[in-house]
Amino acid sequence: MEKWIITLGLSVAVAGCTREAGYEIDQGTFGNATLNNIQVMNGELTYGQILAQRFAAEVPTQINFAFDSAQLDASAQRILLQQAAWIKQFPEARFRVYGHTDAVGSTAYNNRLGQRRANAAVAFLTRQGISRSRLEAVVSFGKSRPLVATSDRDRRNRRTVTEVSGFVDRHPNLLDGKYADVIYREYIASATPISFIQIGESDSGE
Repeated sequence: MEKWIITLGLSVAVAGCTREAGYEIDQGTFGNATLNNIQVMNGELTYGQILAQRFAAEVPTQINFAFDSAQLDASAQRILLQQAAWIKQFPEARFRVYGHTDAVGSTAYNNRLGQRRANAAVAFLTRQGISRSRLEAVVSFGKSRPLVATSDRDRRNRRTVTEVSGFVDRHPNLLDGKYADVIYREYIASATPISFIQIGESDSGE
């Protein structure tokens, strides 16, 4: 039995090394400049959509909650800190936080609970220095949009989801020939190391 396990392990390792070039397909959200430019010029893609795709690809957008609770646990706080760090790179962008629940309980109660969860996430983000005006809407879907179709308790359905919703009105960097400034600023900021000490201290709060 041991010999078989070793052989199987080697087979998996070899298989993992035989991926052909191009196995990872470029999604075209960033780094495919020609495709992006064509789509933007044609009106098929907006800068807001590009940022929304990048946010969803680069940062965990969802946090989860205990049953009948709107309290942020340590895992939720760590994810929201990652969201806050990303959001701070783009002061031009607005965000929405959507609250969800599982199917246990009445529609009215779950709508209120979803709202409380979204409010808790927004409050945490604002404590990280993000303007409340940029978190333009806090929407509760209650139990109407489950990830997992079940009438039982399910932590995966008890969540908030953060999304890019658009841009701040009349921001001087936007759509006036200065959008490259946004990307260049992010490029410079990406070289700044993350302070894990600060994150550790923040996790102890709430």
